[in-house]
Amino acid sequence: MAGNGNVRGEMKAHEQTYSGFLSFFKMSTIASFVVAAIVVLLIAN
Repeated sequence: MAGNGNVRGEMKAHEQTYSGFLSFFKMSTIASFVVAAIVVLLIAN
């Protein structure tokens, strides 16, 4: 990596990958809460 000279391109690729990871993490967190709420409601009844 040292002396590559393509730091901007690498950063752009990194930012896209990280953005995709954050989007996936947020959606999976929401999905987990929804599933947990459904399980709690089913157990409560």
